[in-house]
Amino acid sequence: MEMLADLYYFTGFGQLDPRHLIMIAVGLIFIALGIVKHYEPLLLVPIGFGVLVGNIPFAPEMTLGIYQDGSVLNYLYFGVIKGIYPPLIFLGIGAMTDFSALLSNPKLVLLGGAAQVGIFVTLIGALFIGFTPAEAGAIGIIGGADGPTAIFLSSQLALHLLGPIAISAYSYMALVPVIQPPIMKLLTTRKERLIRMKPPGQVSKRVKIVFPIVTFLVCAFIAPGAIALLGMLCFGNLLKECGVTDRLAATARTSFIDAVTILLGLTVGASTQADVFLTWKSVAIFALGAASFAVATAGGVIFAKLMNLVLKDKLNPLVGAAGVSAVPDSARVVQMVGIEEDPSNHLLMHAMGPNVAGVIGSAVAAGVLWGVLT
Repeated sequence: MEMLADLYYFTGFGQLDPRHLIMIAVGLIFIALGIVKHYEPLLLVPIGFGVLVGNIPFAPEMTLGIYQDGSVLNYLYFGVIKGIYPPLIFLGIGAMTDFSALLSNPKLVLLGGAAQVGIFVTLIGALFIGFTPAEAGAIGIIGGADGPTAIFLSSQLALHLLGPIAISAYSYMALVPVIQPPIMKLLTTRKERLIRMKPPGQVSKRVKIVFPIVTFLVCAFIAPGAIALLGMLCFGNLLKECGVTDRLAATARTSFIDAVTILLGLTVGASTQADVFLTWKSVAIFALGAASFAVATAGGVIFAKLMNLVLKDKLNPLVGAAGVSAVPDSARVVQMVGIEEDPSNHLLMHAMGPNVAGVIGSAVAAGVLWGVLT
């Protein structure tokens, strides 16, 4: 009987807590959203399964948990807590990104900057409800709708909040098609949604090669804290555009980024151990994340409307919503909302301009916050 009691103690059932069941349910919801609804499956499926992995209860004597030194999961988590995985993700993103839409219409970069208002509004809100400045900065970056950037900044400013911040950032990125359209329609008239923009112009190969180099140098001098993220983003884009490193670019945007995404998603999900994750701070972070994403979307749309007051060639204000850096999902949402009004009005390429600008903007914002709040 004593052996049976010991056996039961060392099973998951012997250590089960209702909180574990709550988190397992959350993991199953993430997996279902990825598989059934196709909401960012490359992110939600690994994260959802990671939540399952991280919430199987075990006896304290067993070195299994992601927060226990020497465990396999702890070694894999090293890339998260030291900020290694996010820059590697940015390398792959850079190798996949075409900046032509932004380069052919440079004023669209302003929309990418305007959408970052969600970061700073959320920072103020987090300070107001009692978070420390460093915690507030890490939470605020959720407004950039950039999961790797949120993880990177959290690892530097508020490691203890990395789990809820990462899950919140990726959750709202996946729910872009649900969250953004109502805000976009609320802030625009049908006449504005029907505005047709001039087709993007051609961009020379030389400009495409020079752009990542100049962008990195300028932004890195402004915000040295963004060197790791922007450096990898611009390096990946240079590999893509220079024409002599096609093999490296192909690797970066395929197998390499896929491998890192698997490790990042699984370990971030596993970091949501019920005893660490289910706190009032996690609930507050989710609420602030939703608010920041809504504010960021609204900021881009409203700024586009303001730009139309002085522009001769009007912008369709819907493209302002793509200023958040959820690439390319927010640009696809702009396209979707646009063709609902006029099936022949294709906004995807126009929306990619502020979309990629948002990636750069959120990385620069993270660098600024890291420098100011460290």
